[in-house]
Amino acid sequence: MAGQNGIYCDDANACVDRVIERVGKQITLGLPLGLGKPVRFVNALYQRAKDDPDIQLHIVTALSLLAPEGGSSLEKRFLEPFTKRLYGNIPELAYARDVSRNQLPANVSVSEFFFKAGSYLNNRSQQRNYVCTNYTHAVRDLMAQGVNVVGQLMSPGSQHGQPDHLSFSCNPDLSLDILPLLREREAAGTPVAMVAELNQNLPWFGHHAAIEAREFDLILSHPSSDYPLFSAPQMAVSPADHMIGFYASSLLKDGGTLQVGIGSLGAALVHSAIVRHKHNDAWKAIFDHLQVREQFPVVEEYGGTGPFEQGLYGCSEMMVDGFLYLLQEGILTREVYDHPGLQNLINQGEITEAPSLETLDVLHKTGLIDSPLRARDVKWLIRYGVLRDSVEFKGGRLRLSDDKSVEADLANAETREALNVMGLGDRLAGGIAMHGGFYVGPENFYQALRELSDDQRDKICMTSVNFINHLYDHRFGDQKMKAAQRVHGRFINSAMMYTLNGAAVSDGLDDGRVVSGVGGQYNFVAMAHELPGARSILALRSTRVSGAKPVSNIVFNYAHCTIPRHLRDIVITEYGIADIRGQSDEDVILRLIRIADSRFQEELLAQAKKAGKVAADFKLPVHWCQNTPGNVAQALKAGGKGDWFPAFPFGRDFTDEELKLGKALKGLKAATATPRGKLATLWQAMKAKDEEGHYDTLIDRMGLKKPSGLRNKLDRKLVIHGLQQLETPKETGSKKS
Repeated sequence: MAGQNGIYCDDANACVDRVIERVGKQITLGLPLGLGKPVRFVNALYQRAKDDPDIQLHIVTALSLLAPEGGSSLEKRFLEPFTKRLYGNIPELAYARDVSRNQLPANVSVSEFFFKAGSYLNNRSQQRNYVCTNYTHAVRDLMAQGVNVVGQLMSPGSQHGQPDHLSFSCNPDLSLDILPLLREREAAGTPVAMVAELNQNLPWFGHHAAIEAREFDLILSHPSSDYPLFSAPQMAVSPADHMIGFYASSLLKDGGTLQVGIGSLGAALVHSAIVRHKHNDAWKAIFDHLQVREQFPVVEEYGGTGPFEQGLYGCSEMMVDGFLYLLQEGILTREVYDHPGLQNLINQGEITEAPSLETLDVLHKTGLIDSPLRARDVKWLIRYGVLRDSVEFKGGRLRLSDDKSVEADLANAETREALNVMGLGDRLAGGIAMHGGFYVGPENFYQALRELSDDQRDKICMTSVNFINHLYDHRFGDQKMKAAQRVHGRFINSAMMYTLNGAAVSDGLDDGRVVSGVGGQYNFVAMAHELPGARSILALRSTRVSGAKPVSNIVFNYAHCTIPRHLRDIVITEYGIADIRGQSDEDVILRLIRIADSRFQEELLAQAKKAGKVAADFKLPVHWCQNTPGNVAQALKAGGKGDWFPAFPFGRDFTDEELKLGKALKGLKAATATPRGKLATLWQAMKAKDEEGHYDTLIDRMGLKKPSGLRNKLDRKLVIHGLQQLETPKETGSKKS
């Protein structure tokens, strides 16, 4: 059936036919980052290109999500049941799987501006086709690639009383800005096609994310084939992650603004913020144990230690599931308004969210409304909930009910009394507690979004990343409004490495290979330097394991950086907080060494001294030299009874057996990282036995209960050896009967 302007299809191949009719066989397909890819349509178009070599298909996108496969035979055995359980009913992105296997046909190419971290390090075609750009420049660069087709997964409005509207839901981030540009391209004579694929499982969001269905040329709607959403499983939060999150939570200012990235470091921050809010005594016990105030005085000026009475406002390109937990726990409660004058009055405490006569007086005094009130003033006051929506402006008077009208003069005693009794609203209206650009998360996150009450959903505005990620004027709000909303901004992102001169390495390696992408990190770091009272916080683990050995992530220098040294601000590791904004090079270096792992501090100091950056007679203070994993674990216990920092604070997708096997396989991978380690591990594994059947359940989970062939028998022994390195047999499972 045909919509007002668009055409509804119930078959993906028919949709592809119509796209080719509109634009021809030279197709540059723009797809949203992450979750918002219309899998049925994309797979049909990709298959058509594979079948027809005359089609030239160039896909430009970011973060093409795939279920993990694993590299080694053991990893494949471990992951197969897990991926079947989580992703068995979700159609796979066919082009993405072929990219991962280097099996794209010659007439198809894929360019991405952000990879899943590390996924394409050894994929030469993707390394060549990578487009390096800031998230806020992605629309510009997609248009420069010649995009003539856009595909988008959309939430239908029929279930939310808006049958003529669709919601971008998980991905308004770029689409809100690219669609009008495509219409301009079309008006200039270039055929384009905008394709929506409806999926009832996609949570509905209104505000900026809801648009009229007629904005799309083609709408693929086939409810019976709607598939579950691709989920990102919860990852374990290590003690080091938890400590980083704890330090970061001490820098959150009550009544402030929060941006946070994906991953275990973000989950750790959210968890510690909840502990600070709900279990403040335990949180403070750890704070005091670590002597945070004395060791890192930046928290005194920029942070806080109490519960979040005013609450936080979320403004983050990615709405991670942690924001939902903050909402549920009563922390994400500071609402912002799309009027800078009103927002500034709230910031200054001149008015509250409970309308009163004093509210009207302040609004009049500051020139936001006139007295006597005019029609536009009344409309404005009703829009923001200062007056009830039943109030009418008629004949220069305020009509409060069928039998009551008063003068519009706010100085009139009768008017004031009547407004106070029957004209004032109960609460300011239109407030937003969360602005987000996109979301990806675990399935329980999606379910919780689907189950939001209307009031909760109304506090979340999914919107353009160009509105969120910088301060420039945008059609959804100008610089004054953004600055008024984003008070006490804390923009928290992760890095892989940090150099002693203050540069962050977050997206790539010194040999030019791309690990992930710049994304919005640069935008938020730069914005923190522009907003009064804002801080950029880059978090990283102090070490990583490479070749079975610990390596420092704080380095003297590195041949690649994502954030240049002149934008240095706050850096956090599990050993503390380095406040390096505006500091001399020597102070920057010493503050970073202060939060490095103690195994590497002397070497870093020697390199700095050799370069003449630190005084030759400087010696490491004794209390700096306690940065060990053991002390981190001890500090996390300072909160008293209970497990305040669990490995999975927000639930998990892995079973107990899978967690145990995962640890064993991780240990094997680390042990075999070098040729020597591989030989030693294989030799030890050949001698491994489990005659009493302590590991039977785990071996069976790996499909190795009755192995056949040399490879499978060796895999069985490797698993047993890996498990034996974790624990004694009596702790591993049931004994053979």
